[in-house]
Amino acid sequence: MTLIADILLIAGALGAAFYCVMLSRRLTRFTDLEKGVGGAIAVLSARVDDMTRTLQAAQAQAATSGEKLESLSTRAEDVARRLELHVAALHDLSEPAIPALPDEVAPVAFRRPDPETAAAESTKSALKGSPPVQSFFASHRHV
Repeated sequence: MTLIADILLIAGALGAAFYCVMLSRRLTRFTDLEKGVGGAIAVLSARVDDMTRTLQAAQAQAATSGEKLESLSTRAEDVARRLELHVAALHDLSEPAIPALPDEVAPVAFRRPDPETAAAESTKSALKGSPPVQSFFASHRHV
């Protein structure tokens, strides 16, 4: 009986030693800096450093862009105020009297149209682009 117990004890010790060797190899591969989780952690750490530098550069650029935008907006507000003053000053000016030229001498753009002729021309131009009435009804027949 003691012989069987000793054999089982030695088999258990060998099994535990084999398990410890296998576990040691797995842990070595697991913490390997090139392939295992250790490598992944090292790569992620490097990427975090890169992202931190990129974020700091972006923040610095955003700060300078904000300052430029603020200076441009103040300049735009100043220019808007000046334009408002100029427009207000133009409203205060009286319109200069333009001498009326006879129709023979005045350019076409400055001639005063005859009210009857203007009404006839506007009617002609309105009818010029519209389709004839017959073609409208012919194209919209209900069958």
